[in-house]
This record gives sequence, C-alpha cells and structure tokens, in this order.
Amino acid sequence: MRIIPAIDIIDGKCVRLTKGDYSTKKIYNENPIEVAKEFEGAGIQYLHLVDLDGAKAKHIVNYKILEQITSKTTLKIDFGGGLKSDEDLHIAFNSGAKQITGGSIAVKNSTLFESWISKYGGTKIILGADCNNEKIAVSGWQEESNIDVLPFIQSFENKGIKYVICTDIAKDGMLEGPSFDLYKRILSNSKDIKLIASGGVTSIDDINALEDLGCEGAIIGKALYEGHIKLKDLETYS
Repeated sequence: MRIIPAIDIIDGKCVRLTKGDYSTKKIYNENPIEVAKEFEGAGIQYLHLVDLDGAKAKHIVNYKILEQITSKTTLKIDFGGGLKSDEDLHIAFNSGAKQITGGSIAVKNSTLFESWISKYGGTKIILGADCNNEKIAVSGWQEESNIDVLPFIQSFENKGIKYVICTDIAKDGMLEGPSFDLYKRILSNSKDIKLIASGGVTSIDDINALEDLGCEGAIIGKALYEGHIKLKDLETYS
C-alpha cells in the first residue's frame, strides 16, 4: 500500500485544519519545501499537496509551491484544491503534478470533469469524494450536497475513473481512526477502484487495517505532524 503524506498550503505555509475548518488553522512549517524534503529523505515517494487558498478562491493559487517541490525533490505529487478550469489543470500539470484531484468540479461541472478524464485518462485524474455523513461536500468542504458518496463514486467509475480519494470529514484531523466501515462498503461496491483513504489515520495499526481492507493508499496528515506516526515507522512501506 502506498503511503502518501499530505501538505496543505495556506499563504505559502504548511498547515493543518480540523474537519476542514479554516478557523482551526495550525501552521507546522513556514516552508513546505523543507517538509517535502524531509519526507523524501525518509524514503517517501508520494505526496498529496492541497492548495487550500485555491479551494477557497475557486482557482489554482499555490502552483509555485508545487513547482518548487517538484523541481527540488523526486516526490510524485497529486495536487488538488480549486482546480476549476482547463487552464488550472494545464498550470498544475505544467508545474509538475503527476495527478490532479477534482472534487467540487465533479459535482458542479461534471461535464468539464468528464472531459478531463477523457483527455488525460482515468489514472491522471483522481476523483475527490469527500463526504460528511456520507454526503459529498464541496467548495473546500464549506458546502454539503445531497449526493450520496457510494453512487457518486460508482457514477465516475463508469466514466473511467480509476483512483478515488475519500475523506470522511468528521474524521479529518481528529486522530480518532479512519472510517473503516465506509471504505469497506466503497470497495465492495466498486471493485475496480483504487481507493486512497484519507482522514483519521492515527497509527501504524490504522495503516495495516486499511491495507487489509484493500485500500491502495493512505493519506497521512496530522498524525505525522503531531508525532503519532514517525517517518521511520513508515520505512517498511517505501
């Protein structure tokens, strides 16, 4: 299973939020490139980079950070947050992203999102299926929709999506463990999806349990920054 640390960016700084609430912002490092290099130095190969300014502004903002990390490390980056146009996508890929994640756009402009899947393929475009009470949330989690997460994922699986990042917002930043039951149901309903679990990963036991469920990857954020999981503990996964 792939281990994918997360770097969330606000004002060019590495931060974490709790349940996606911008008022809970905690700065962990003024320099995200330092953090990325630390991950790389520990044998990590992948990075989930989120442009929280972009998510709020509804267009890409922190692409220079993406550019710097890709030019100064060998990390394979999936990039998300505020990607709402062909131009945003072009900038993200030109700045070095290997994959991009689209969440709100898949809800609010599914035609455009489907055109990205057709153009770039189901392995370069990741579906962001972030949910609260199993209802899809959009706009940097500031809005909740009435769309159920399971049929939402299935509808895009039918359109060629291969990778799905699913975050249970209620678990995000809470350090209380992931939504194992939800992931189990997603995997049993969508057999060909490569599911990346996000939110609540707190321990190596959580990672092992997600691997046993059949998750393809696990995104780890606050647990790394708060020291609940040490980078050296992840060496067996690299």
